[in-house]
Formats: sequence, C-alpha cells, structure tokens
Amino acid sequence: MFRERAAIAAMLLALVTAASAQTAGTHDTPADIAARLQTRYDRVRDFTADFTQQHVGLLKKKASQHSGKLQIKKPGKMRWDYMAPEKQLFVSDGSTIYLWVPADNQVTVSPVPKQEGATSATLFLVGKGNIVRDFAVSFTQNPPPGTYGLRLQPKLPERDYDWLELAVDRNTMQIRQLVAANKQGGQETFTFSNFKENVGLSDKTFEFKIPRGAEVINAGAAAK
Repeated sequence: MFRERAAIAAMLLALVTAASAQTAGTHDTPADIAARLQTRYDRVRDFTADFTQQHVGLLKKKASQHSGKLQIKKPGKMRWDYMAPEKQLFVSDGSTIYLWVPADNQVTVSPVPKQEGATSATLFLVGKGNIVRDFAVSFTQNPPPGTYGLRLQPKLPERDYDWLELAVDRNTMQIRQLVAANKQGGQETFTFSNFKENVGLSDKTFEFKIPRGAEVINAGAAAK
C-alpha cells in the first residue's frame, strides 16, 4: 500500500499540474490533448491544491473518502496533508518518502526510487517522464459533461497500477478528476480544486522530522 500510494502520488504530480488555459480544438486527437498537458506540466515549478480521494476495493464495497491539501515542488518534493476523516501526512523531500499516522504515532519511511528502477509515475515526479511517450492514450466512453475523457495505458508493465483515466475540462483544459486502477482490482479516484501555481513554495515545507517515540517502519534499505 505504501509503495502504491507513492507511485500514484508521483503520477498526480505530472497530471494535476498539466492544467492549460488554451482550449482544445474540435478535432484534437487524444495524443494532441496529452501533448498539450505535457507542455503545460513542463512550465510548472510548484503548485498547491485541495483534494478529495475515494477508494473502492476489489469487492466494490462502499467507497472510503479522504480530503486535504496537496503541495508539490519540482524536482521530487510533495506534501499531502490528509485532514479528514483522520489526519495523516505523506511527504517527500526529494530523496526520502515519509507516511506519518499521528493516531498511531507511526512513520513509514522509504527512499525515492532511483531512475533506473523507477516506474513511469516516479519518472514524472523527477521531471523525466513524458505522457505521450510512456502511455498509449485514447478517449474514454461517457466522460463527465463538459470534459474530455482520456485513458492512459502504460506502454510498459507497471508494478503498482494498471491504467489511469482523466476528466479534462473542455474549456480550460484543467484536470477535474483522475481515476487509477491498482493491481489488486481496486480504484482510487482523486478530485482537485483551488489550484495555485508557481507560488514559490519553500523547501522547508517538505522537511519532516520523525516525532519522538514514534514507531518507524523502514520500507526500503536506503531509508534514513
């Protein structure tokens, strides 16, 4: 679950920051729209946004829902402050990833994967990925009203997810929603709002000090 969350978070860095003020053309292909998203992403240095996250498991039981604030800074820094229904912090300083659950006073620690062992999602996190190059892009059926629906199928097998789907606003080219299917058959749905780009986030925002007395779980050999 920790590794899967890290991979999906990395992919979101690429896709959520890909909002564009340019309206897509009537006859644009999926690849055209994906290329425009990639171009926009390349110009974003940092951003903040509010998010909601819904998880549906393999047996399609009632979805669990979480919400909070997301902060991203290239290269490789991200901070997810989960506020409801319980507080959690998921943060990367660019070299190490931390997941802190205050209610349990437990911290899971993992190194950011090196490029040669990274998934396509993680390569986006460090600014090395490309949507058109790394994914087969097609339109989805019955997207939400007023949006383009894009399905991203990895060209190479991914260990943490099977496919991704986006709902992209037809007028603003802003991503409204992202759905990720994991290897266990579950789905994560992220909805974003209140974007603020290139706000000059400080590196200190992404620093994390393990609380005194916390249980520490090392999820990788290079964890510190």
